[in-house]
Amino acid sequence: MAKKSKKQQAGGTPATVALTAAGVDHTVHSYEHDPAHPSYGEEAAEAMGVSPDRVFKTLVADVDGALTVAVVPVSGTLDLKALAAAVGGKRAAMADPALAERTTGYVRGGISPLGQRKKLPTVLDESAAAHPTICVSAGRRGLEVELAPGDLATLTKAVLAPIGRG
Repeated sequence: MAKKSKKQQAGGTPATVALTAAGVDHTVHSYEHDPAHPSYGEEAAEAMGVSPDRVFKTLVADVDGALTVAVVPVSGTLDLKALAAAVGGKRAAMADPALAERTTGYVRGGISPLGQRKKLPTVLDESAAAHPTICVSAGRRGLEVELAPGDLATLTKAVLAPIGRG
């Protein structure tokens, strides 16, 4: 079993530890998660008082047999054809949730594009570039991290592409 860093033991997640280690400016937002809320992302936006256009959800898809991460605004949906095209693939479908959890090391509703167990190709919706900061999951339900979209793209080696539908 891997040892946890002191930051992880003190309540950090692999995502927040990765941000701190990289020296990236970020703000962690914590809120009380309501298991009855129908949407993790909309709940986060409401709890933080942030426009849903600035809160992004992390989805894991299967593109031609390879898991791929899509980061899109919670106010919209993922365009699977556009995601496949963004990574040079032909077909995309949502990944099995259990496989996504095992591969990323995070639970559904708390999957972060940062600090994943296995580094996956990542595509960030181009709308992120319109905001000085965006919020993404910090690695567990009820925990979000706010950072510059360029920093997120750099850390995840993400491609920016029009993969969200409003």
